[in-house]
Order: sequence, then structure tokens, then C-alpha cells
Amino acid sequence: MSRDDGAAPRQVVVGIGAMVAAIALFSVMDVIIKGLRADYGTVQIFFFRSLFALIPAYVVIRGEGGLATMTTRRLPLQVFRSVLIIAFLICLFYALKLLPLADAYAITFAAPLFITALGVPMLGEAVGPRRWTAVVVGLIGVLAILRPGGGLLSAGGLIVFAGTLCYSLGMIYTRQLSRTERNGVIVMYFTLTSTILSAVALPFGWVWPTAGDWLLLATLGLIGGVGQVFITQAFRSAPAAIASPFQYTSILWGVAFGYLFFDDAPDAIMLAGAAIVVASGLYILYRETRGERPTGRATTKDAQ
Repeated sequence: MSRDDGAAPRQVVVGIGAMVAAIALFSVMDVIIKGLRADYGTVQIFFFRSLFALIPAYVVIRGEGGLATMTTRRLPLQVFRSVLIIAFLICLFYALKLLPLADAYAITFAAPLFITALGVPMLGEAVGPRRWTAVVVGLIGVLAILRPGGGLLSAGGLIVFAGTLCYSLGMIYTRQLSRTERNGVIVMYFTLTSTILSAVALPFGWVWPTAGDWLLLATLGLIGGVGQVFITQAFRSAPAAIASPFQYTSILWGVAFGYLFFDDAPDAIMLAGAAIVVASGLYILYRETRGERPTGRATTKDAQ
């Protein structure tokens, strides 16, 4: 097991489990959002997702010692990281009106590749030529999904791709913050930032929800907040290169939920491109977890 940052095997298992749980919750949230997008704007949906996410964030804060623990010495990084994740969510929420769930998820599969690449200069993680090759092959798979000259190379596809870049940077900063900040602090600052920013723009696109939609809006916020707690724990417990590939489980939810709720069926080209990206990410995972080192230093073999 790779231990570049001192993560013990048990911690890595916790991180993987937290990532799988987070992706499942986010997939349920996206189903609700896709259903609501026909009647409500992106900003309004995002506001409720942020507002009700304050509840699980507050619960975590209480468990970690109460509001007194909200102090941070890295406020600028907290805010910048929050803005990056907000940009990703806004892009995804908007694109869900334009794309099937599975197609949108397939594009976001580029995130582990970006995180692996960004982990070199920003986290000091070792990535050798074999892993770089996997990153390049994975990006070819993303191009297959986007299909230059047609297909998903459209407004929806490009918006998700841009959001994925923001997400990847945000997860790198999540990893950095998790070294010194509590989970509750990271989640609360994100939730507060997103609630405040979306509230400012809310009057420009408000539609009064029905009674049933109030329940759905509250539910998606609660689910999103709990998912944010899980994904923060995932990057705290496991190295980025190990936790990130488990986001690929979203394709299972995307295909299943898209078919069950929206009658969407992925085509062969999208599935082939997704398979290439998944294979690249899993190869990175294999290289990361191949063998154990007695120290925290990366060896030539482990860096490949």
C-alpha cells in the first residue's frame, strides 16, 4: 500500500468507503436535480442544496467541539477551494438539463486523471512515466466521449468538462486543507460560502416551489451535505490517487438511474470512452498500491 503521505492501510479503506458512499449520495442528489431542472433555475436549486446542507455540516461541527472549532488560519484557501467546488456544481447542475446522467458522469471521469497530474506540483506526489501514460490515454478516452465534430462536444459537454477541471483543483485543495483543518470546518466553510453567494443571485431567478418540491429541495440539500462530509473524509484518509478512481462507481448509478427515471440509454461510443478512462484510472490505482514501502519516500518503482 502506498504511503506517500503516511496513510495507514486501515485509513485508506475508510477513505475508499467514504468515497463510494459520497458518490452514491451525489448520484441520488443529481437525480433529484435533473427532475427539478424543468421548473427551477440552476441558482435556485443550488441555493437550496447549500442551505439545507448546513444541517449535516452543523452536526459534524457539534461532534468536533462546537462552533468554537470554526476558527481557521487558512481562510483564503478555504474560500478559494469553496469557489472552485461551487463552479463545478453550477456547471454540473446546468448541464444535467442538457445531458443524460451517464454522459455527464462519463465526462467527470477525467477528474482522477487531472488530480493525479496536479498532485505532482501541488501535493508532492510521485508520478512516473507509466502513470503519465495512463493520464494521456485516459484523456483520449475523454475525447472519445466528447466526440469532436459531433456528439457531446456541445454546450453541455464542454460545461461539464470545464466544471471537472474546477473540481479537480478543489479536491487537491481539499487534500491540502485536510492536513490541518477538521472535516466540519472544511465542509462548513464551503456550505456557508455557497449559501451566501447563491443567496445574492437568488432574487433574479426565483420560482415559488410547490409543497412537494419543497420536500425535494430540502432532501437534495441534506443528501448533498452528507455527501460533502463523506468526500472530505475520503481525501483526509486516503491519498488522492487512491481515493479518486472510486468516483468511477458513478457510472453504475448514472446508467441505472438514467434508464429508470429518464429513459436514457448510453450509446456504445460513450461506454467505450468511459471504459478507456476507467481503465486508465484503475491502472493509476494499481501502480499506487503496488507493494509497500518501509518509508514515506517514493521509490523509482513506485513512481512509475
